[in-house]
Amino acid sequence: MPDVAVRKQLITVEEILHEGGPVAAVPLKRGAALAVIANPFAGRYVEDIAGFMEDLKPLGLAMARRLLAALGGEAAAIEGYGKGAIVGAAGELEHGALWHVPGGYAMRELLGDAKAIVPSTKKVGGPGTRLDVPVTHINASYVRSHFDAMEVGLPDGPKADELVLALVMTTGPRVHARVGGLKASEIKGEDGLR
Repeated sequence: MPDVAVRKQLITVEEILHEGGPVAAVPLKRGAALAVIANPFAGRYVEDIAGFMEDLKPLGLAMARRLLAALGGEAAAIEGYGKGAIVGAAGELEHGALWHVPGGYAMRELLGDAKAIVPSTKKVGGPGTRLDVPVTHINASYVRSHFDAMEVGLPDGPKADELVLALVMTTGPRVHARVGGLKASEIKGEDGLR
C-alpha cells in the first residue's frame, strides 16, 4: 500500500461555559484533531483498498495522542468521542470509510476499556467543506446527555486528491443536558449500548 502523505494537521479545543443557562462550574471541552492527507486512490477506481487502513493506524494513534494532550492529557477525563472524514472530489465515499478502523481503534486504545462504538460520518466535498462529527458516550451509546456533534473543517482542504481525517473527543455531556434518558452514572458497561 502507499505511504501516508500528510500535508497539514490541526488541533482545536472549545471550552463551553454555558449556552444561555447558568455558567458551568467546570466547562465542557470539545476537541478535534484533523489531518489532511493525499488520497492514494483519487481519480480512479481501485478494487482492493482495505490494506490502506493498516497504513493509517500510526497516524490515527498519533492524532489521538495529540488530541488527548490538548484536552489535558487524562484519559479518565474523556467521556465522549466520534470520528469523520471528508473526501476530496476526485475520491469516493468509500475512501472515507478507510478511517473507521484506524481512527476508532486509536481512540479506544488510548482511552482504556471504552465499550461503545465510535460514531462516524463522512462526505465528499471540496476545500472549506464542513463536517458535523457525531459524538456519543465512550462506554454506552444510549447515554442521551452525551449525544453531541462538533463541526470541523479547514479552509483549504480537502483538495480534489486529498482526504481530511477527523477525531473528536469531549470531556462530558452537553453543558445544559436535561432531557432525561440513561445517565452516565447508570451505565452497566456490558454491551456498549447501556
